[in-house]
Amino acid sequence: DTRYKALVIVGAYGGLRIGELAGLRCKSITATGEVTVAETATEAEGVVTIGPPKTRAGIRNVVLPAGAAEVLAGHLAALVDQGPEAWVFPAPDGGVLRAASWRSRFWRPAVRSAALEPLRPHDLRHTAVALWIAAGIGVLEVSRLAGHTSTSFTLDRYGHLFPQSERQSAAKLDRYLADLPVARILHEPADFNLTRND
Repeated sequence: DTRYKALVIVGAYGGLRIGELAGLRCKSITATGEVTVAETATEAEGVVTIGPPKTRAGIRNVVLPAGAAEVLAGHLAALVDQGPEAWVFPAPDGGVLRAASWRSRFWRPAVRSAALEPLRPHDLRHTAVALWIAAGIGVLEVSRLAGHTSTSFTLDRYGHLFPQSERQSAAKLDRYLADLPVARILHEPADFNLTRND
């Protein structure tokens, strides 16, 4: 359903959880594509509750890349009541989006149609983190963007996506040291003729 294209784009490029996407209000979006994550919609036993994210780290600002910001702006202009309290991604009836119902009515049929099973909505978040890492964003910033409580969690979950980070770090250090006087020590020939007593 094209009503939810922007939800998928914001999930895949902004790294928001499905509850964070459901809890977004128009007042949380700036004209430049900055998304403030301050509320999340959680559903338990058929009741949706709107509240803050589970941790302080979950409250954050995410700036979308230009293309994703344009998709979101088009979505807001065409499909959403522009009041500040309006849901950015409302349910078909206009209320708050219920994640479980949305998954069964919209997500799973779309995934099945695209032959992408067993893709989950949470995999959009993993996509965003993988893209940030591939773009060279450091672990501290990735952790902040994802709303993780620690960089340790980010490294435990996504450390395998930082390929050759040791080699990249060594290359950066080489470039830095090349301009320092201490660098000449690295290039002076060593005297291997010294005895142990020398």
